[in-house]
Amino acid sequence: MHELTSKYNVAGPRYTSYPTVPYWDLENFSLRKWKSSLQKSFRESNKKEGISLYVHLPFCESLCTFCGCNKRITKNHQVEIPYIQSILNELQLYINLFDEKPIVKQLHLGGGTPTFFSPEHLERLMDGIFSLTEKAEDAQISFEGHPNNTTKTHLDALAKKGFNSVSYGVQDYNLTVQKAIHRVQPFENVKAATVNARERGYASVGHDIIYGLPFQTEEDVQHTIDKTIELQPDRIAFYSYAHVPWIKGNGQRGYKEENLPTPLTKRKQYEKGKRRLLAAGYVEIGMDHFALPTDALYHARENGSLNRNFMGYAASKTQVMIGLGVSAIGDSWYSFAQNVKKLEEYQALVANGDFPVFKGHSLTEEDLIIRKHILQLMCSFYTSWEDKKAVFDEIPEVLEKLEEMEKDELIEITSTSIRVTEKGKPFVRNVCLPFDLRLQRKQPETQLFSMTI
Repeated sequence: MHELTSKYNVAGPRYTSYPTVPYWDLENFSLRKWKSSLQKSFRESNKKEGISLYVHLPFCESLCTFCGCNKRITKNHQVEIPYIQSILNELQLYINLFDEKPIVKQLHLGGGTPTFFSPEHLERLMDGIFSLTEKAEDAQISFEGHPNNTTKTHLDALAKKGFNSVSYGVQDYNLTVQKAIHRVQPFENVKAATVNARERGYASVGHDIIYGLPFQTEEDVQHTIDKTIELQPDRIAFYSYAHVPWIKGNGQRGYKEENLPTPLTKRKQYEKGKRRLLAAGYVEIGMDHFALPTDALYHARENGSLNRNFMGYAASKTQVMIGLGVSAIGDSWYSFAQNVKKLEEYQALVANGDFPVFKGHSLTEEDLIIRKHILQLMCSFYTSWEDKKAVFDEIPEVLEKLEEMEKDELIEITSTSIRVTEKGKPFVRNVCLPFDLRLQRKQPETQLFSMTI
């Protein structure tokens, strides 16, 4: 394990999209192209599979130093109503592009801290969204909850609006680690938030755990996993801490570099945690995710409908994903578009009736083929080019780059397919790297991504 960890611990994307954001072709993108591709994709897919909505709620009362999300730290809750109005105004801009109501199949509130907003204001937000759209009968509607401030009233209000899934950020239960990342929350708070969600009928309650945090030991991770298993969340995201101070700046300076576990220790943390989860009845779903056999993510893995996008893993696919809010990213399948990252600029643009998009990427035919291969690897640990539509010119070069991983028994290669082995699953990001033709053709001059281990 030490040899493999040293060998494959390189910088690499997490592949929530292809091409990855640093490799978007900004020169060949325009707002006109984004709107056109969105309209095309909407016509193709709305009646058949609906759309997804991602709503970014950026406010937090305090800074968690492990977090790389776009956020605004404030205790001023007067920001809630103006921001909600901006979200609804932006949604109206998109509604104006379509000739029928969008059918919302998936909706996710991310942040920031969505439960920074009062229950009444979240109800107001959802009432506004569903006055402009149609909610699918089997819609998957979820939010990210902070265990310290997700109240029974929050859970009641959102359940009333159709929310059926919540994920709680746990990270780690060791107090020293919690203080280092500025996220102190006792086990009792997580337990109460979990029980409260279940009592209100939430079909899926998830916990997010991070390994590789400052001061974190193998024993800390095992303890956190054991306490998590006590609560039996339906799904668990078991993430590697992405240490990218060149992106996050001083937000990750609550500790020193020497306080971080070594790559080998991180790998041991993951392997031991994974063994505990599997022994407790959880099933590995894609990269970094585990679910009980009763959860929708498990069923999606079994029936081949598991999908991955900027919101993470989902139990079904929609061709269209509209991102609302500051820094949010939208996806028409044929194009990506990202909103401006500064709150005041976002609100000013929307108030003026302008789309707040500031950059994006229009996918080429090659991009679309590669995107499917990477998506299949990330969701099912397998990809094939038996279908002529899945063939691209560089397949021989990709296979050549993967020969070493085959020798290390991390993958199995045939003349038309690649399958990631059990041993290779922790290295799936590395398996995707040779497929990333944009990265292969132009290696970054400075580090853009977190390490894969």
